[in-house]
Parts: sequence; structure tokens; C-alpha cells
Amino acid sequence: MWGGTGFYIQALLYDIDFTEQGEEREIREELERLGEERGAVFLHDMLAEIDPEAAMEIHANNRKRVIRAIEFYRQTGERISEHNKRERQKRSPYDFLYYVLTDDRKTLYERIDQRVDAMVEAGLVGEVEKLMEMGCTKEMVSMQGLGYKEILDYLQGNTSLDEAVTILKRDTRHFAKRQITWFKRERDVRWLNLEDFGRDREKVLEKMLQDIRETYGLETENHGNGCDV
Repeated sequence: MWGGTGFYIQALLYDIDFTEQGEEREIREELERLGEERGAVFLHDMLAEIDPEAAMEIHANNRKRVIRAIEFYRQTGERISEHNKRERQKRSPYDFLYYVLTDDRKTLYERIDQRVDAMVEAGLVGEVEKLMEMGCTKEMVSMQGLGYKEILDYLQGNTSLDEAVTILKRDTRHFAKRQITWFKRERDVRWLNLEDFGRDREKVLEKMLQDIRETYGLETENHGNGCDV
């Protein structure tokens, strides 16, 4: 499976197939080589020619997904946007309530900044140093996650620590914004704004339990840390 949280949820709820086609190493190596030689924008332009809709959804800097989309088209002759659209139309075999918690943008961004500061204080730099000593490099997919690549740039002398932290906060905010956009397109989502509940998680839980009672006619009992349904 490729993709992030949204894809995992889709696979769980709707039995969507994100299984990759059989890998054709020659295609992937060719595209990876083009990306190294001519850059991310060149690859993204290639994708825009064969699948404009996918190019609109996938950022040029997300080289892995851009390559996967081009590779999918070359393997199957089908646009990956059409494949994903068809899969998203599947009906779920389950009864479920699907919630997304959100907050006002200012509070969300403040919490992101606080979380990044906490990660640094908890030893993020030391963690990345140890990974470097183990032979991990920025080219590895595992090292391209938020936090790792920014601190790698610092450790390699490309930025100061303050610059790396600032970039990490900025990129994390951008990521959160993209996640919100993603979930706004999802079916069956029930949005709960934490501000409406005074950011009291117990009140949020009670709202969910009330929805269960009303939707399924079930009795629920809240036991603090958990509930019986």
C-alpha cells in the first residue's frame, strides 16, 4: 500500500484496493533517473500530460507519488486518478461513524509549533545523528519524513538548527493543511470542531456516544477511560 493516513482509512472502511501492480524495475529506475537528472518539475509535467487530475492532486515535490502515478499508467494504460475514483465509489461493508477532529487554524498551528519544539527538546537531533552513524541518508524513503530531512540538512551543514526548526514547523503546517483538504473530500465524514466543545475531550466523546445511540438505537455507558456499547 502507498499513501498516508487517508488511504489507510479508505482501505479499512471501503475495502479499497491499493495493491501495487507487479513492480517493473526498469520503469521505476528510468523515472527515478529522470528525476535526479532533470528535477521534480520535469516529472510532474510528464504526469500532467497523461493524467492532469492526478497532477492537480499530487504536489511536484512528492516525487515518490508522481513516479508511482506515471508507472501505474505505463503498466496498465489507465490513469491512476480514474482507478482511485472508481475505488472510492465502493460501498462499505461495515456500519461505522467516521469522525475528523479539527480546531481553529491559529490554535492548530500553535500546537504544531509546540510539538516541534518538544520533539527537539526530547532529542530529535541526537536521534538523527545516530541514524546517520548507522548509514541512513536523505535519499532513503525512511529519512524523508517530517523531522528527519530537516535535521539532516542541519547536521550536514546546509542550515542552522534554528532554520531547520523553522522549516520543520512550516512544512508540518503545510502537511496539516493538506490533510484537512483531503478529509474534506472524503465521504461520510462527521466533523467535530474542538472549539465548539471547549476543547474538552470528554465532551467530544459524549457527542460521539450520543451519535451512536441515535444512529443505532444502542445504549451506551461511559466509564471514563472507555465505554461499553
